[in-house]
This record gives sequence, C-alpha cells and structure tokens, in this order.
Amino acid sequence: MVWWGAFAVQEQSIGAMLRAARQSAGLSVEQVGAATRIREAIIQCMEQDDYGQCGGAFYARGHVRAVAKAVGLDPEAVIHLYDQEHGGAPLPVAASAVFQADKKIHLPERRGPNWTMALGVALTIVVVFGMMRVLGGASDQVRTGDVRAASARPSVPPNTPITEAPKPAPGKAVAKKMVTVKMRAKRSSYVNVHDAQGRKLFAGTLKAGKTSTWQAAEKVNVLIADAGAITLHVNGKRVKGLGGRGEVVRRSFGPPKPQSR
Repeated sequence: MVWWGAFAVQEQSIGAMLRAARQSAGLSVEQVGAATRIREAIIQCMEQDDYGQCGGAFYARGHVRAVAKAVGLDPEAVIHLYDQEHGGAPLPVAASAVFQADKKIHLPERRGPNWTMALGVALTIVVVFGMMRVLGGASDQVRTGDVRAASARPSVPPNTPITEAPKPAPGKAVAKKMVTVKMRAKRSSYVNVHDAQGRKLFAGTLKAGKTSTWQAAEKVNVLIADAGAITLHVNGKRVKGLGGRGEVVRRSFGPPKPQSR
C-alpha cells in the first residue's frame, strides 16, 4: 500500500489512481479539465489507462503530472510510477542529434554583378545614341536654318530717313506736373492726404508744432478736420482762407500753372 498524504492507495494502475484521487477530492472531470486545461475526453481516457489521445509519450507525461497535481497527488511520485509502467523515463536527447555540426547547409551562392551583360547594355546605348545624333543632325539644321534673329528696331527701306517721336526732355516738363503740399499744425488736427489715383500719402493726427510735406503727380487731395489749426502751402504758396476753427475742409490741388512769357 502506498501513501500520499492522508490518501492511501493500493497497488493499482495510474489511471485508477488518478480517478480514485479525483473522486476522493470531490472533483468532477469537468473541474479537473478546467484546472489543467486538458480536454475532458483525454482525462477520461487517462483514467482508463489509455494515453493514445495525449499526442505521444512526452505530452502523456505532462498530462499525468498536471492531473496528479490537480487531484492532490504528488506529481513526481505519480510520474515515477508511470515511467515504471511504461518502460522507464524517456532517454535524454543528445545535443549532437539536434545540432549536427557536420551536416552541410546548402546556401545559395552569392554571385557578383554580370559585368559582361552590363558592358553589352552600355555599348548598345552608345550605338543607339550615336545613330540618333547622326540621323537627327540634318533635321536639326533644317529646323533651325530658317530662324532669323529678331531685330529690336523696325526694318527701314534703304535711303529712307528714320523718324522717331521726340522724347520729352527730362527736368522741367516733369517737374511742372508735380504737386507739393506742406502743412504746419498750430494745434493737433486729423489730416488725410491722397494722390490723384487715391493712394494714401498720410492719414493720422498732425501734432501741434509739427510740419510735414508731401509730393505727388498731377493732383493732391487733402482732408483737414480742423482747418483753423493748419497752415497750408501748395507749390510754395500759402493757401489763404482755408477755414475756421473746428471746420472740416476738403480741397484738391494741382501742379503750378506755367508762367506766361
């Protein structure tokens, strides 16, 4: 009689021992299967000493160990009995059987670049490029032979005088078209100054004691929020009667008139 803790077992098969221990522990096959993650059908076969469903001797020993532990038996003692019943423990596998050093491993040969093929492709490209240059040379000459350089000046028949529109002399003519506006603030006033195209020259407060001058072509438009606060000169001449204190004034000024001879 063999004792495992408080459980006594008579000499019997491993399967009968597992079944008796399970029943003594009050466990069902389903509970043992849930604890060991072994299918119930395999556990029932093991209790009948049928280990063919375990998948081989290695897995059978593992299942026996797991079930024995789940039902309260000593796993090592049960495995010892199992090995005695089934011809002893399996022989250890030698490392030389797993890793055969003398076994040749055939690896694909690493080949270098095929220089012969590369050279053939390069020669073919050179020949094709040369033929394209030879065949395309004539067409290029025909295509570009009729091109004439464009002249910046219009062509004039021989012995024909060239007449051009006279260009305005720089200086006086341009200066006569400019408008110069000069303002001096006796006290602060809002001022808005625009040119003939509506571009803003100034918009803001001209502070007391400050003098500003603007110049534009053709015309200057001004808006003064307090005409009495501003002294205004246009083209060097003072504008009189601009407006009274607090009076909003809008005026436009042009270039000076040419003096009569």
